[in-house]
Amino acid sequence: MSFLVVITENIPPRLRGRLAIWLLEVRAGVYIGDVSRRTREMIWEQLDAGYEDGNVVMAWSSSNESGYEFQTLGVNRRVPVDYDGLRLVAFLPPDSTDL
Repeated sequence: MSFLVVITENIPPRLRGRLAIWLLEVRAGVYIGDVSRRTREMIWEQLDAGYEDGNVVMAWSSSNESGYEFQTLGVNRRVPVDYDGLRLVAFLPPDSTDL
């Protein structure tokens, strides 16, 4: 089991309802829970199939050097980058989110 955080913006209500089955919505669009790897992957598949024009970031605890991992869906100014094996976040210029 690992602690999971999912933050969503502008996703369809039906997808928000699906997330609420497995996770607790502590703020609008912010979901947390303690789930297995298999459940986390199933949640990601649901997000990938239904996020439409929204965006999503999923972060979970891990035994790597940073102690966590994350992945994203959709357009956002913050994009994941790998830097010498370490996963960081870079900011795009303000007008580049209109891709």
